[in-house]
Parts: sequence; C-alpha cells; structure tokens
Amino acid sequence: MTSPRTSPRTSPRTIRLSADDNVVIAIDLVNQGDTVSGLTARERILRGHKMAVEPIREGEPVRKFGQIIGFAKSHIAPGEWVHEHNVGLHDFERDYAFCADARDDDLLPPEMRATFEGYRRASGRTGTRNYIGILTSVNCSASVARFAAAQIERSGILKDYPGIDGVVAIVHGTGCGHAAYGEGFDILRRTQWGYASHPNFAGVVMVGLGCEVFQIGRMKKEYGLEETDTFRTLTIQETGGTRRTVEAIAAGIRDMLPIAARAQRETRPASELTLALQCGGSDGYSGLTANPALGVASDLLVRHGGTSILSETPEIYGAEHLLTRRAATREVGEALVARIRWWEAYTARNGGEMNNNPSPGNKAGGLTTILEKSLGATAKGGRSTLRAVYEYAEPVKEHGFVYMDTPGYDPVSATGQVAGGANLIAFTTGRGSAFGAKPVPSLKLATNSEIYRRMQEDMDINCGDILDGTPLEQKGAEIFDTLLRVASGEHTKSETLGYGDLEFVPWQVGAVM
Repeated sequence: MTSPRTSPRTSPRTIRLSADDNVVIAIDLVNQGDTVSGLTARERILRGHKMAVEPIREGEPVRKFGQIIGFAKSHIAPGEWVHEHNVGLHDFERDYAFCADARDDDLLPPEMRATFEGYRRASGRTGTRNYIGILTSVNCSASVARFAAAQIERSGILKDYPGIDGVVAIVHGTGCGHAAYGEGFDILRRTQWGYASHPNFAGVVMVGLGCEVFQIGRMKKEYGLEETDTFRTLTIQETGGTRRTVEAIAAGIRDMLPIAARAQRETRPASELTLALQCGGSDGYSGLTANPALGVASDLLVRHGGTSILSETPEIYGAEHLLTRRAATREVGEALVARIRWWEAYTARNGGEMNNNPSPGNKAGGLTTILEKSLGATAKGGRSTLRAVYEYAEPVKEHGFVYMDTPGYDPVSATGQVAGGANLIAFTTGRGSAFGAKPVPSLKLATNSEIYRRMQEDMDINCGDILDGTPLEQKGAEIFDTLLRVASGEHTKSETLGYGDLEFVPWQVGAVM
C-alpha cells in the first residue's frame, strides 16, 4: 500500500473563462509553489479566487469573462493572487450597442410547451400556492396582524382545510413618517397592491391603524377596489382597539377558509409562470455554475412562453452593456441605462458609490469588484432578448425575459418582483443564504458542492457538480424541471423550514420624517 507521503499529488484545478482573460479562477485550493496553468503559484490562492496568468502592468485592465473587471493598482506578475489589494476600479466607457444581439426567442409551438398544476384565479392569473394573507398598511398594525395569524394557527382550524397552504401575516416597517406623494409613496402603493392582488393569495385581509400616511381607503379608491368575500379591510381605530381587531381579522379569515378551499390545482401552461431571478451570498463560483445554469433554465422558460425577471440594479452595474445589446428595441435599452443613471445619482446624494457592493462575504468568496460580481449575476438572465424594463413593483405584463429595477438587497428585491407578479423564485448562493418569501416558493441553488453539503437542509439543487463535468444545459434542464414540480406543489427546502413570514421588505425611498 502506498504511503500518503509518497502518493502523487494531483494538480489543483483552475479555469480560464475566455482566451482574452489574464486571470484564471482556482477551482481547488492552490498553495504557494503549486504548478497550475503552466505557472508556479507565487502565493496561496483560495478556492474561487483569481491568479494572474500574464503580466498585468499598473493601470492595465484585469479581464475575466472576456470583460474588464477592474484595473491593476500595481504591477501584477504571473502566478500572483489577484484581489482587492492589487485591483481597483474607475469608470471607463462601455459600448451599449443597443439591440445588436437581439434575436427571436425561438418559442415552442403551444402543443409542445410544458405544463404545471396551478390555481386558476378569477383575475385570469395562475397561482402556485393557495395562501390567505393578512396585509398591513403600516408598521403600527403589524402586531395585530401577527396576533390574528397566531390565533388562527392555535385554533387548529387549518387542519380542516389541507388544500390551504396557511395564513401568513405580511408586515413591514413603513407606511407612515414619509410624504403622502412622490416616488417613495408610489413604490409602497404599487407594492401593497401587487401583494393584495397576487394569485398566490386566495383571500386577503388588509389592516391599518387608521391615522397613517398610507391610507387603505385611498388605495381602494385609486385601484377601484371593492370589499368582497375574499378581500376585506379594517383599521384598529375604527374597530375599537387591539383585541377587537384581532377578533375581526380572525372572523374574516374563518369566513374565507371554505371559499379558499374550493380552489383546486388544474393543468396550466408554463406560459403562466413568472420567475424571479435572485442571487445572494455570491462567491467566485456563482458566475461559473449556478448563475449560468439558472440562465439556461430562464431561457427554457421563455421558450415555453413564460416570463423571467432579472433585477438587482446595483449588481448588474458595469454589465448593463451586455443587456442593452439584447434589448428588443432601443427604447428598452435606454430605459435600462436610465435606471443605471438614477442609481449613480441616488448613491452619490447619499454619500455612497456603486462599488460599495460587493459585500465582505462576496470578497471572501473571491469577488473583487462590482464589475466582476455584476458580470456573474447577469448570467442568471440567460441569452433571451430583453423585452421590457419595469420600475420597482410595477405589474409585469410582457412575456419573455424582462428587467425590474430593484436594490441588490435580497428581501427588498424579491418583494418588488413578487409585487410585480412573480409566482416562483430561483435563488443562487455560494456563501449560503437563508431566505424564503411567502406567498411565493423559493428554490435555492448552491454554487459549490461544499456549501451544498454543509447546508443541505437549506439547498434544493447542487450546481457545484458543473465543476466536475456536468454540462450547463443538463443542470439548467434540471432546474427547469424542478421549478415545474415546485409550481405544482412540491415544497422547497425554505418552505419546509418555514421561511417567508419576515421577508416582505418594501423599498423605502426618500426621507423618513
């Protein structure tokens, strides 16, 4: 038997993503002195991090994905670790080449398109879950919403309605202390209406305090809403205090339960699915495995007539030129650039900068600049033509691949996508993210096998095997098939764990007064 001391050592694996790149990514740990990519490593290179394979002189661009991810702050020799200590960022001109790569989406004939089992609502939209929601107009009504949901849960009545996924209190920390008009108010109004009308809710009770800035009556008037058996509203002040309000909410829900239970899953086309594309806790593998595999799944959904939403504008910053090239029209491309310019101004007036992202965890995982992170994040959107650009929480009406302007912060971003109509979420993570978003199921995609093994109770699919030879197309098809099963009722890991009650976080823009 050969002693471990004399066993031949396997060279660490690296990958060069483009012939134009002057760095490689370490798939395995590279120790100082290891021979990789025909070079001797000058220092230790952690998994997911980068090593120079060519001399990069001070001021010259560092290239990954065939794109610029930053500029050398000092001379970088072949074999050196490439990270934030020797890579900086400054603005440079990008060619938006509007519509240059736009193409037909190669839609399948209707008879060849996939189907799932969903809830067809009276609105004509289709849900993937069957919840009853307690929505709050203001933070002041958050507690009574939770008290009422807990009362229903304690009563045991839900056992009589196994076809109902649950009663969920959707609470938030705003609704007052801000202007009753303008951008911030409009965002909150769109978000609230998007949830109130979401097809994953069979019924909704909306509760307020009564004196807040965000008035339920005003929203009802602006959207032409009427009280029905499955949509009711009330305020604590008019109802007579906490206890009476909790009882009134619980009574309304008890009335809704038999109605919600009548909903039955039926076969629906995949064209009625709207997928929110999300990433969080990204690492150096995200742009190599889970994100491009999700991009394949996104393209498959588009081919089957469905819709996928890419978001997180601070995390496509620097890669937006890849999306403008895919815009269906120049107007769509210019709408995306306009959102980028808004973000530049927004961060500037708040004393920040776009390169405040990546986070410390992203950097520990090998991501050096926002450009590198953005290039990997954009891969979630596949290759389909960009059909529309929406503002936060706007109703998504176009089919195909679309963009919604949101922050990069996952709960805020996903809240906007769900308000826009997403009935599925696919969430990639390399560092490990704990997330759910009731009433919409969230599928977790691990970018590497280590985090999949470590957090297997949280992760639904391991994309780390792409590094071991599993083709992207095969993994993308696996993701797409899993999404269809989840849409039909199969629970994700985050649903099994009970996530989703606290992740409703509307984007708060403007002064808090």
